[in-house]
Amino acid sequence: MIKAIVGANWGDEGKGKITDVEAQKADFVVRFQGGCNAGHTIVNQYGKFALHQLPSGVFYDHVTNVIGSGVALSPEKLVAEIQELVSRGVPKPHIVVSDRAQVVMPYHIQLDTFEEARLAGKSFGSTKSGIAPFYSDKFAKIGFQVAELFDDEASIREKIDHVLGIKNVLFRELYHQPELNAEEVYQKLMAYKEMLKPYVADTFTLLHDAVRESKTILLEGQLGSLKDPDWGIYPMVTSSSTLAGYGAVGAGVPPYEIKEIITVVKAYSSAVGAGEFVSEIFGKEAEELRNRGGDGGEYGATTGRPRRMGWLDLVATRYGCQAQGATQVAFTVLDALSYLDEIPVCVAYELDGKQIDYFPPTPQLKHCKPVWKKLPGWKCDIRGIKTYEELPENCRKYIDFAEKAVGVPFKILSNGPKRSDIIVR
Repeated sequence: MIKAIVGANWGDEGKGKITDVEAQKADFVVRFQGGCNAGHTIVNQYGKFALHQLPSGVFYDHVTNVIGSGVALSPEKLVAEIQELVSRGVPKPHIVVSDRAQVVMPYHIQLDTFEEARLAGKSFGSTKSGIAPFYSDKFAKIGFQVAELFDDEASIREKIDHVLGIKNVLFRELYHQPELNAEEVYQKLMAYKEMLKPYVADTFTLLHDAVRESKTILLEGQLGSLKDPDWGIYPMVTSSSTLAGYGAVGAGVPPYEIKEIITVVKAYSSAVGAGEFVSEIFGKEAEELRNRGGDGGEYGATTGRPRRMGWLDLVATRYGCQAQGATQVAFTVLDALSYLDEIPVCVAYELDGKQIDYFPPTPQLKHCKPVWKKLPGWKCDIRGIKTYEELPENCRKYIDFAEKAVGVPFKILSNGPKRSDIIVR
């Protein structure tokens, strides 16, 4: 069976924890898109970790962790993450990298940084990890596939010359930077070849064999529906599809084998980067929620930037779950709301004087205002509770209200940062 674990909103919903929990019963965990521009935070018996490249199954010895072809692969960061896990007492994980994945080059990071500086006040809020230039090159057919690193030298050098003929125009004419050197690029590719050699595999055959043998495969997504380049808050989106449907492509598995889509929803809202955010809050209200949220405050796992904060947006969440094709919801960070007398929830939008219950494209979305409903808080600590029935009545009412509005069963509830802080309904 294949399950996808994906986000409903802007990312940072808690997918890492849910994948870590589900991986206990899995054989494979596959990262199918994105790069090291976002992190999945996991708290377990080894400590607290922010994973960027690695799938969230790396803490289990029985799991094979796969970097799929859809991933923007940063070899140095991959190796550094593995070394960090081992140095902190985690047994070295089983990791394989698709020979069809492509590598993030240093010039991708440079171009990302140059472009954000050029855009200044109109920038995208990029993490400057090189993700947009990487995917631009992939679809312009001038990226470097892992398999190409093992090609003959003449072919590699020929491609480098072709690529730099394009890149150096940008470096020289648009960004007024020194040109890239072909020999330096070649040596960097050879360094990547040595780094990746122990991990490279034909993951297509590996996963198809696993499907035939009825193994359990988790597809782990990055970010959430509202950051998808087609169905999100374009143009303030990421550069790869964040939807479960893309998991079949980025992992290389049959789409009809994806039987469950666990869509992760945070009990309030947060976002890193620019873009429309209808239920956003500000000032002291946002600061208090930020400090109480997450597993130690709502700050980006990759950048450390304070996240933008908001209350639960049921319009965006319903849309995000529909875009994912959710079969169930994992509702996370419920415990962060325990301090509130009343909990505001965005139940609709006001657009041009009319109330709407659908999620419009960005040109309309930027004119939307939230329509609020306040629900009673539960005013007590809910960490450590193991069953739904033990939760305070108002907490159950909050969950049920959100579940009814979204229209998807809320089967997993997270009431704390630890792996054990989980309730299954």
